[in-house]
Amino acid sequence: MPERGPSWSLRATSSASRTPRARPALRAACARRTARTGLVLVAAAVLGAGCAQGGDPPGVRGAAGQQPLQAPPARALDSYASKLRAAQAARAAAARRWKLAAVPLAAPPPPAERPRITAREGFEVDGQEELPPVFTTVPTEEKVVFLTIDDGAEKDPAFLRMMSELKVPYTVFLTDKEIKDDYGYFTGMRDAGVTLNNHTLTHPYLPALSYAEQRREICGMQDVIEKRYGTRPALFRPPYGNYNRDTLRAARSCGIRYAPIWNEEVYVDHWEYREWDQDLHPGDIVLTHFRGRGDWDGTMTDLARRFLDRVTAEGYAVARLEDYL
Repeated sequence: MPERGPSWSLRATSSASRTPRARPALRAACARRTARTGLVLVAAAVLGAGCAQGGDPPGVRGAAGQQPLQAPPARALDSYASKLRAAQAARAAAARRWKLAAVPLAAPPPPAERPRITAREGFEVDGQEELPPVFTTVPTEEKVVFLTIDDGAEKDPAFLRMMSELKVPYTVFLTDKEIKDDYGYFTGMRDAGVTLNNHTLTHPYLPALSYAEQRREICGMQDVIEKRYGTRPALFRPPYGNYNRDTLRAARSCGIRYAPIWNEEVYVDHWEYREWDQDLHPGDIVLTHFRGRGDWDGTMTDLARRFLDRVTAEGYAVARLEDYL
């Protein structure tokens, strides 16, 4: 017995295998095919083959009793495309509103497999394999960088609006001494999806302190963040980027898993670099601070504009650090 193919195959089907009701359905489907837009090309080709050869169109059961493949609804595809266009238009409008040179590039999806994070060479301490790694760059081939902001001294509402409207992610490391006058500012930041991390209670030079004193600084800030914002951070940044073995031991005892520092630092009027080539690299962590006109010649939005214009011009997107850890 010959193989019985699906009713929408290119093989001709005898008129006896179609009921009278199927013919009007076929004609109607063929007419709709020419009017619809947004279907994928493969689905359109399948439908066209059925109409041209006299087979049943998708959705009409053939004589063999088999249900053909279903094309995605054109209306759903149109809706998805419309949402993408609207989102891109909103980011473009925000870029103009905040006077950026170009629309920031969208970050790629988070990696399906997170990279293995180890201490940067030369930044290890004795017993490092058991301690949080200190690193300046995340291993990735994607052209992404990570924006991190320290301490919390300046609390500029315009900066929150700018970054939210542009959909640019960033990570913060907070010091209680700098945020206690307005904990609510960072509640709004947390509610916008920003991760709040540990930068000690008072921002001391940690290597000068005993283990117990360092632990008090780090664990105490863990307690503040948990009380005020509901979570205990997994990330800790030592003030000034200075630490010793006791620092990392204390951090681990407080629940810290990673101790990222930075490869570049951006100010309102210039950049500073750790590497000899003074350039950006895939996976670099960029540092800046919560500062305004009282400390720098510009605002937090001026700072963000300088950062975004530079990374966008060089083909980099800003990604969320926690997505890679």
